[in-house]
Amino acid sequence: MLDQAVITVMTWNVCTGTNAACELYRKSPQELAWHISDHLLGDPDVIFLQEFCTGATGTLEQWLEWRTGRSWTVRSWGLTTAQGRPYDCHPDRNGRPRGAQSVTVAVADHAAAFETVPLTSPPWFARRAALCATIPAVKVRACGTHLSSGMANDDAQRGAPYRHKQVRQLMAAAPKAGHTSVFGGDLNLTPGRVAAYGSYDECDPRMRWTYVKKRKIDYLFAPKGRVLRCWVDREARGSDHLPMAVRVAL
Repeated sequence: MLDQAVITVMTWNVCTGTNAACELYRKSPQELAWHISDHLLGDPDVIFLQEFCTGATGTLEQWLEWRTGRSWTVRSWGLTTAQGRPYDCHPDRNGRPRGAQSVTVAVADHAAAFETVPLTSPPWFARRAALCATIPAVKVRACGTHLSSGMANDDAQRGAPYRHKQVRQLMAAAPKAGHTSVFGGDLNLTPGRVAAYGSYDECDPRMRWTYVKKRKIDYLFAPKGRVLRCWVDREARGSDHLPMAVRVAL
């Protein structure tokens, strides 16, 4: 049960959808849900996932409830292509569809209202959005996202114009009057280029890397003075990112 004085939020890009270099690529919903539920950091109350698959949403909800003994609500927003079609995960190893590659938010114990906030995206590639959960019982608004990658086909222009605009839009979407705001995910930017540092505290101010190429591109932000503890799981396997969690005073 969520302590009324604190909340723990975890984020992880699980790399299951389209990247054949990752161990979780083409895993079934059951395998994926088991792996995520086996790598929970700090008994999280909210979980942000990126490169998840919409077809595994219900399975993840069931596995989280079974593994933690808590009630969970899991929602996913599937990315779309520039043409408006679902940006599909590759099928599992048996050829079964897994839905669209997604941004996913899971909330434990309490009812939550979910909102999808579109983010300005390169018109030639995948559409991006933040998925926000407002949790009235504890007055928390939590927003997770996966920003454009910066690869050759996705916001590779000089100065990363789309990602910087997306960060500002995420910061605008996260606050809610009377609520504690926690937001983050895979922002695909290094710390010196993330504008949120000026207004929020970040989970990991020492800039430990969260990406296997030994860079920091995953983040969890909270109001200044509220960050109590941060975890980065260096032992986790399966993805090209590492799970990270923050404990925040409410």
